[in-house]
Amino acid sequence: MDAVEQLESEVSTVAACDAMGVSRSSFYRCRRSSPPPRPLKARPKPERALSSEERQNVLDVMHSSQFVDKSPYEIFATLLDEGVHHCSVRTMYRFLEQEEEVRERRDQCRRPAYAKPELLATGPNQVWSWDITKLRAAQKWTYYYLYVLLDIYSRYVVGWMLAHREDGELAAELFRASCESEKIEPNQLTVHADRGSAATSKTLAQLFVDLALDRSHSRPYVSNDNPFSEAQFKTLKYQPGYPDRFGSYEHALSYSRKFFPWYNTEHHHSGIAFLTPEVVHHGRADIVLAERQRVLGLAYANNPGRFVNGQPRVPALPQGVWINPPEDKTRKEITLH
Repeated sequence: MDAVEQLESEVSTVAACDAMGVSRSSFYRCRRSSPPPRPLKARPKPERALSSEERQNVLDVMHSSQFVDKSPYEIFATLLDEGVHHCSVRTMYRFLEQEEEVRERRDQCRRPAYAKPELLATGPNQVWSWDITKLRAAQKWTYYYLYVLLDIYSRYVVGWMLAHREDGELAAELFRASCESEKIEPNQLTVHADRGSAATSKTLAQLFVDLALDRSHSRPYVSNDNPFSEAQFKTLKYQPGYPDRFGSYEHALSYSRKFFPWYNTEHHHSGIAFLTPEVVHHGRADIVLAERQRVLGLAYANNPGRFVNGQPRVPALPQGVWINPPEDKTRKEITLH
């Protein structure tokens, strides 16, 4: 097509297309799809445009202490009330855009950028996740508060408590008892939670200092930063026997006393190779998985034809469990020690 255009300057378009063996329709279609660039012409300045001195005067007015945090509409209206008119509101916006100042000019609350928590547990009692959920009572707008401490590696509930209120002192009592029960050493454990009033209370913060526990918090309004506690609450509330409302505190306490032993000792969790949290938490996972593999091996030896994909293997226990794995790495790329 370039050759046709060069020849077109000397002869007609029809002759150029015939000489180069190009269809005229193809030539015109190509020209329409990629028209030659037109030279840019300098736009003449309108006679009614403000001069450079007037433009600078408008900018000085908008940058003054009286108007620096006001919108052009506010400035325009205020100046009219004072008997002054410099230019239109649209012109003010155009001047601000040329100065790269088109943004929210009023002072506003600017919240800090919260870092995404990245926590890794390669064994029990390295990272605990905890939260508080509401259990609806029989009376409207009345709740019982269930505190649950969860080990994210084994999914084992290391402590729980049912109370009538959300309180930092109650949470501190639960943590103190759970740490004693699990024999937590100083600087051994990281505790992750959301930013609720109990989780951020001074009483709980002081206890963590006394016990040498590291703290981690979710970002505001990001429920995905505390996924293990949220998933455990869903398991709790999606049980077939979970009532819509609890008739009394004793009713809620009785339900919890049945649920948590079942969850720890009988519930086969998909995230830990379908083992129970108690087996993983107390270090018996390898024994149970080896026994399961032995049973599968016997089944394969007795009737290999039923296993079309070869000898079956039991799922492996995860080497590490993350809360928000780093974005620039995958679980397979991280060397676990």
